[in-house]
Amino acid sequence: MRKVGALALLVLSFAAVSAAGGELGAAGEASVVVSVYDGDTLTLTSGRRVRLLQIDTPELGSGECYSRAARTALVSLAPPGARVTLEADPALDRVDRYGRLLRYVVRGGTNVNLELVRRGAAAPYFYRGERGRHAAALLRAAQQARAGRTGLWKACPSTALDPTRAVATGRSGPPATIAPATGKCDPNYAGGCVPPAPPDLDCVDIRALGIAPVRVVGSDPHRLDGDGDGLGCE
Repeated sequence: MRKVGALALLVLSFAAVSAAGGELGAAGEASVVVSVYDGDTLTLTSGRRVRLLQIDTPELGSGECYSRAARTALVSLAPPGARVTLEADPALDRVDRYGRLLRYVVRGGTNVNLELVRRGAAAPYFYRGERGRHAAALLRAAQQARAGRTGLWKACPSTALDPTRAVATGRSGPPATIAPATGKCDPNYAGGCVPPAPPDLDCVDIRALGIAPVRVVGSDPHRLDGDGDGLGCE
């Protein structure tokens, strides 16, 4: 009877994990990305949406500064087809009011939530003031990114570091000033002369140069090809 009871418990545990859309394992739920919605939200092959925990990015489609670049950053870290591990935080909600899973996303040993903040593509956001297990690391990464004027901290200088509020980067300003004097073109792109980095350019800059769309033939250092189809700023 004891063996039967233990077997039944194991079956029930497996069913519960499978219903959640993951696999058995202590590290979290293994899933596959099917699409990236914006800088802090992605969709899984199961159809579930994931809202990355404890961070926030500018709202895509709102005209907010750095919103497109934030999505491009997430695509580069968790592109469609990527196998990722989803980790819940026991101190925080597991699902938000829209039914999205609230998770840390890990790919290849990299905490994507934290890496977005390190790159200046996201800011810490401790909803209702609640701090999860990575809160201190997220705050340190944001402070370092701001001090180094990385990502949105350079592109959107009015942004305030306030983890108790959703990030507010302001409206996108005029395209960055691109000095044409060097005459150099980045060999990673074809179909137009894309200036080499730095500075980091967004599609608004490429369109202002009148060369959009461009073909990505190399490593895409400006992260212009958000959907990975070989065309940037189409």
